[in-house]
Amino acid sequence: MTSVPSVELYIYPHHCDASGRVTETALVSLLQSARWEQLARGPGLDVFSRRGTWPVVRKAALEFYAPLRAGDRIRIETTLTQHGRTSFSLHQTARLDNGTLVADADLVFVCVNQQGEPTPVPPEITQFFGRRPSVRASETQHLAVRGIALALDIQGDGVPILFIHGFPLDRTVWRPVMAKLTGWKRIAPDLRGMGLSDLSDRYSMADYADDLAALLDALDTERAVICGLSMGGYIAFEMLRRHRERVRALILCNTRAEADDEEGRRKRDEMIQLLERDGPPALAELMIPKLLAPLSLTAMPQVVEHLRAMITGSPAAGLAGALRAMRDRPDSTPLLGEIGVPTLVIAGRDDQLIPPAASKNMAEAIPGAQFTLIPDAGHLVPLEQPVATSRVIAEFLEAVR
Repeated sequence: MTSVPSVELYIYPHHCDASGRVTETALVSLLQSARWEQLARGPGLDVFSRRGTWPVVRKAALEFYAPLRAGDRIRIETTLTQHGRTSFSLHQTARLDNGTLVADADLVFVCVNQQGEPTPVPPEITQFFGRRPSVRASETQHLAVRGIALALDIQGDGVPILFIHGFPLDRTVWRPVMAKLTGWKRIAPDLRGMGLSDLSDRYSMADYADDLAALLDALDTERAVICGLSMGGYIAFEMLRRHRERVRALILCNTRAEADDEEGRRKRDEMIQLLERDGPPALAELMIPKLLAPLSLTAMPQVVEHLRAMITGSPAAGLAGALRAMRDRPDSTPLLGEIGVPTLVIAGRDDQLIPPAASKNMAEAIPGAQFTLIPDAGHLVPLEQPVATSRVIAEFLEAVR
């Protein structure tokens, strides 16, 4: 595999916001600059134009792990993670001089000609970047299930935990928690149509649940602890409905069992119209203040940026499909009394979308369920309070190991 030179870049004041931290937009630009610098050192900046093609970003997911400030120097490395005839995927990491990982990004490119038609990836790209002979356990993989390529993070060994993200998120919402839960095999996929997973022409709770059951098959995993956040909880209920034998234990975060009422369905339709008209950035502006606790909004800019990156990194069609799936989902209340596996219910004290009292009532309806309320957290407890959330989950897991 060809060794791709890393690129060192400095952080200047114009890269930073009023608080002195690098913005998401600036980091995207820095990563792009690094890619072109690497091409300049290798096959040349005209590698695409020579072949009559151009790389268009189809999907992108960006995550900050530590703040970057003016005066920092970062080393950016780029690796080819997947390639096909007309598309390729890159993984980029940004590290400080001391080796600390401060950010990473996963990008999917499609090569198109001037008419917008898919064209072959220049062979110089795969020859220069090379392809990893294997994927480390903590890095993003892609697995084909039911005709769709799902992106997923896998870490560790042991009893498996399947983390299901919510709407309008992706698998990276679980990374802060996954990093702290050692001693378990942690699996976090992007759902169909979201994050770096493929789009589909079908979206329902049944489709999501069947995808995840097929994913467990592909990973040679018979049973797993199912941990669902928000919409991920709706899918966890569907797993119980359709694949009960795969559920070892259940963790329900910021979710509810009831189906949408008439007002809820109307709001889903309004968001679908917003997405189709103005795209994911408009959805981000609408949703971020509702998803996070007031403290998170004001005191955690990196959380806000991570959330915005997740929302804007998914295609509008996949997000709209998820909204339709949630709008049309069945009522899971009848399941509560017959779940039959160890269950943990977690709520955020400042959740604006699902009141903590509703989560507590749901827990009380599940025989033997535990209930935990996380302070200073809204609708996204694993992102807003990962330490507290990890501790609660770890204690529950030890009891069901």
